[in-house]
Amino acid sequence: MSTRIYDCLKAIGEKIIENKDFLTDLDREIGDADHGVNMARGFQAVIEKVDQDNPDIGAALKKTGMTLLSTVGGASGPLYGTAYMEAAKVFAGKTEVNGEDFGAALDAAIAGIQKRGKAEKGEKTMLDSLIPAKDAFSEKLAGGASLKEALDAACVAANEGIEFTKTIAATKGRASYLGDRSIGHQDPGATSLTMTLETIRDFL
Repeated sequence: MSTRIYDCLKAIGEKIIENKDFLTDLDREIGDADHGVNMARGFQAVIEKVDQDNPDIGAALKKTGMTLLSTVGGASGPLYGTAYMEAAKVFAGKTEVNGEDFGAALDAAIAGIQKRGKAEKGEKTMLDSLIPAKDAFSEKLAGGASLKEALDAACVAANEGIEFTKTIAATKGRASYLGDRSIGHQDPGATSLTMTLETIRDFL
C-alpha cells in the first residue's frame, strides 16, 4: 500500500514525463534541448527508487533529491536535487503537511538553489517562478487562507513568473550565451517548477 508522499511524488513525476517533449522544446530555444528528457529520466528513477511504504515525508524528499542529483544532467540535477534535499530537512520525521511547514520548505528550497546556483530572481531561472510563488503562498497563509487556497495563489504567481521570464534576458546557464536573443522565450526550469507546484496543489 503506497503512502501519500509517494503518490504525490509519483504524480509529479508523471506530470513531468507527460510534458517531456514540451519542456525539451522550450529548452531547444535557449539551451541544450535536454531539460525535458533529463527531468523525465530523473523522475522515472524517483518513481522506481522512493520507498512506497515509508510515510516519512522527509525521507521521501531526501531520496528524491539524491536521485535527481545523480540522474538528471546539466544544471537542473544539482538545482532540483538541492531543492528537494533542503526541503527534506523541514519535513524530517513528519507524515503530515501543514501550511507553515510547506512555506518553510519552499524557503529552504529557494535558499538551497540560490547557494548552489549563485542565482537570484530576475535572471531567467526557476527562481523567477519559485520566489513569487513562495511570497504569494506566505501572504495568503498569513491572511488566514487554507493550505489549498495558499497553493492556488502560489500557482497563479508561479505562472506569472513564467510570463515574466519571457520579458528578460538570461544571465545564467547556457541561455545566457544568447543575451538579448533569449528574450521572448519562457524559461524551461520555471515551467517545470510551476508544473510541480500545480501537481502538489491538485494532489492535496
